[in-house]
Amino acid sequence: MTSIIAGATAATLAADNDHWNGPGPWWPLFPLLWLVFIIAIFATFRFFGMRRWRSMQGHFGTRAGEAKLAERYAAGEIDEQEYERRLATLRRMGSST
Repeated sequence: MTSIIAGATAATLAADNDHWNGPGPWWPLFPLLWLVFIIAIFATFRFFGMRRWRSMQGHFGTRAGEAKLAERYAAGEIDEQEYERRLATLRRMGSST
């Protein structure tokens, strides 16, 4: 009984297999869609990462400038009025970015 069913199933599969003509002309579409998806993910991370990095660099750059200015003031290279003027300029420029 099982051999008859197996034989009938094999004959049915062999008959149905005649209609398979390959994946069709649209098969490159799926790898291209995956590639676009992966590129979009990387581009998104890069965009938001660069944006965050730039904001952090601006913040750290302002702090580094203030530290250098404080060192120059402490060393006596500049006087108090020049220190206050330059510090105000650094903070004004830092708040605009």
